[in-house]
Amino acid sequence: MLFRVRLSRGRWVAVGVVLCGLGAGCATQGSRPTEEMTRAQALVEQADKSGAQRYAAADLQRAHDQLSNADKANAEKKYDEARRYAESAAADADVAQARAAAAEAERSAHEVEQSNRVLQQEAERGGATNAPATTDSVPRSN
Repeated sequence: MLFRVRLSRGRWVAVGVVLCGLGAGCATQGSRPTEEMTRAQALVEQADKSGAQRYAAADLQRAHDQLSNADKANAEKKYDEARRYAESAAADADVAQARAAAAEAERSAHEVEQSNRVLQQEAERGGATNAPATTDSVPRSN
């Protein structure tokens, strides 16, 4: 069974306005993600300076890529997309910096462990050559 709806010209215009309003409402962008962009930029720079390139190169590269995507989306006025990219860049930079700090701490701990081993070996060697003389090894004078 087919229903035929007859709309007057005025109603077609009203339907058109409603549909356009719905479409425009879905396509609107939020405000510029200035704060998110600034935070992401600062965190990426901080990760660069922390040695993350040495210990977490993949995470740092991902942060740079996401920040670049955020800049591009922001320039195209795709603010919601730019915000998501900036937040992702900040998270990746945090991960890179945390991995770099953990790797640096592990390296430092390994160096301390090695130094302790060397000191222990020197102490053992020094103890054998500087052992106190026993009464049997002291020459007696008569």
